[in-house]
Amino acid sequence: MFLFVALTLLCTVLNAQDPLRFAEEVRKFENTAEDYPLENRIVFTGSSSIRLWTDFKSYFPDHNVINTGFGGSETSDLLYYKELLISQFNPKQVFIYEGDNDLNSGKSVPITVTDILNLVNALKLDGIENIVIISAKPSIARWELKEKYELLNSTLKRFATNIKGVEYADIWTPMLNKDGSLKEDLFLEDDLHMNKKGYDIWIKVIAPLLLK
Repeated sequence: MFLFVALTLLCTVLNAQDPLRFAEEVRKFENTAEDYPLENRIVFTGSSSIRLWTDFKSYFPDHNVINTGFGGSETSDLLYYKELLISQFNPKQVFIYEGDNDLNSGKSVPITVTDILNLVNALKLDGIENIVIISAKPSIARWELKEKYELLNSTLKRFATNIKGVEYADIWTPMLNKDGSLKEDLFLEDDLHMNKKGYDIWIKVIAPLLLK
C-alpha cells in the first residue's frame, strides 16, 4: 500500500505543470476567509468554468457561497494551492471542477483521476467531509476528446459512489441533445466557455446538491 501511494504521488509530481504560473492570480485570495460569514461556507473552485461564473452568488442567495476558481488550472494546481483556495475557509462543502484542462493538456484519464482522488483525500485529511465532483463538461472546442471525457466522467462517478461524503454532479449529459450531439448554443464565441444558458443547466444539477 505504501508503495502504491508513493507511486501515485510520484505520477502526480512528474505530470504536473509548474503551479507557480498561477501565483499572481491566486494571491488575491490570501487572507480573504474573514470576508465571509463563518457559518456554512460552501466553496466552488477549479478552472475557468468556475472562475467565469461571476454571477453565481445570485443563483444561491440563501447560501454562503465562495468562488475561488482560477482560469487554466489543472487538478495538480488546485492541490498545490489547496490551503489558499479551499482549506483557509474551513468550508462545510466543496464543489470541484477540474479534469477538463488536464485531458486537453495531454494527461491520461488514469493520471487525471489519480490527481482528483489525491485532492479529495487531502481535503478529507483537512476535515472537509462534503465534496462534490463536477463532471467535465462537453464543448465545441474540445469535442474531439469526447471519448476521453466520457471515460473520465464515468470513472469519477464510480469512485464518488464508493467514497463516503463524495457526490458526483453530472453536467455532461444535460448539455447534450437526445441524440448525443452537443447543444452548441450554450457557448461563448471561443466555443469553450459557457454563456448564461450553459450555466442555467449547471444550476439545475448543482442546486439540489447544496447543503442547507
